[in-house]
Amino acid sequence: MKTLFLQAPSFDGFDGGAGSRYQAKREVKSFWYPTWLAQPAALVPDSRVVDAPADGLSVEQTLAIAQDYELVIIHTSTPSFPTDAKFAELLKARRPAIKIGMVGAKVAVDPTGSLKASRAIDFVAREEFDYTCQELAEGRDFADILGLSYWAADGAIKHNPPRPTIEDMDALPFVAPIYKRDLKIENYFIGYLKHPYVSIYTGRGCRSKCTFCLWPQTVGGHRYRVRSAANVIAEAKWIKENMPEVQEIMFDDDTFTDSANLPRVHEIARGLGQLGITWSCNAKANVPYETLKIMKDNGLRLLLVGYESGDDQILHNIKKGLRTDIARRFTEDCRKLGITIHGTFILGLPGETKETIEKTIRFAKEINPHTIQVSLAAPYPGTTLYKQAVDNGWLKENEALNLVNDKGVQLAAISYPHLSKEEIFHSMETFYKRFYFRPSKIWEIVKEMLASWDMMKRRLREGVEFFRFLRAHEA
Repeated sequence: MKTLFLQAPSFDGFDGGAGSRYQAKREVKSFWYPTWLAQPAALVPDSRVVDAPADGLSVEQTLAIAQDYELVIIHTSTPSFPTDAKFAELLKARRPAIKIGMVGAKVAVDPTGSLKASRAIDFVAREEFDYTCQELAEGRDFADILGLSYWAADGAIKHNPPRPTIEDMDALPFVAPIYKRDLKIENYFIGYLKHPYVSIYTGRGCRSKCTFCLWPQTVGGHRYRVRSAANVIAEAKWIKENMPEVQEIMFDDDTFTDSANLPRVHEIARGLGQLGITWSCNAKANVPYETLKIMKDNGLRLLLVGYESGDDQILHNIKKGLRTDIARRFTEDCRKLGITIHGTFILGLPGETKETIEKTIRFAKEINPHTIQVSLAAPYPGTTLYKQAVDNGWLKENEALNLVNDKGVQLAAISYPHLSKEEIFHSMETFYKRFYFRPSKIWEIVKEMLASWDMMKRRLREGVEFFRFLRAHEA
């Protein structure tokens, strides 16, 4: 079947793509690659990936593209689902014979509710959906496809048996050729990464049990299944040879530096070093110095580190498997080695108080990552955090649909008897201001700007967007 993999139009600047860690309009306009759509597209000959938000396509422009396909597979998320379902209805009205389905964590955890939301949605794919999409495109009968939930001819909803987890990760084709074929890579911009960048996965799943984290609890699982070092290096080599404009590769695995996986990390790092590639990755704040040094000596530039909180009890509550003293030592090791850190923090997690918010702000200023991202605790359905929030009365069931406002900006969804969602929401502004509006941090950024005209232009643009975000947030 002629197949389109689609990220449908959504809120202006909304990064809800199949690859973003949380779906919202960001402080500085950003877009992650739709890797979870590109991967099945690589299995379907002559398919196409369209990322409407990144390309700035309107609903009408996207409908004009989609109507020429027989099968349209839309990636959706909890915040974007209502608009994605509306798009499916518009497309079905334009071409009734078209088959439309959805993939993503939202439909994986609630296939029945997702199908009942709109008869324009013919099916949803649960679990890992790469091979499910391949079999759909081959025209197989819905009843014969594992991991599929769908409307049957008699009007009933059918749930096929689950699809087994993918074990042979090397069997999946590279996603970079799909990026090159279908996407405008200059549209993918992340403030802390070099531009243009490319992000890929070297494995799926995460052994950590963080209660808030969406992907391991819904699609990827808690076993870290990896591609061989040789396979990863081969794709990096393909990118270097075929996409010479790329300045940096980001390995977007939940935790690339998994402690049980360090020999593989060393092997990948050395292979990238031989290729002369600049790269970054996600990391837990407990990587040993020896590993950090091997990574840095072989092209590592930046680590994206989830600190989450400066309070040890909150870290325990969310099963982070980390203490602040370990995070401090790790951060100091990175500073000694010249590794840049983009630190991420979350406000409103279980145990949060006005005092712990203050503690986390002081912690962030003390360890002083180069840049930070402050998010609000997002209780996505399917996560332990969602169940905790509902069970304890911090959130009404199904209220998680209100994770963003009508502009796509993230809202505080959880409130506590001692701490309202409004207080949590506005603590984000306080956090950003107290971290960035320090003379030492301002001078650090000015020096970075003075070192390069390109960086000067980039930081000025980001600064304008950031101040607009703060003003809108305060309002």
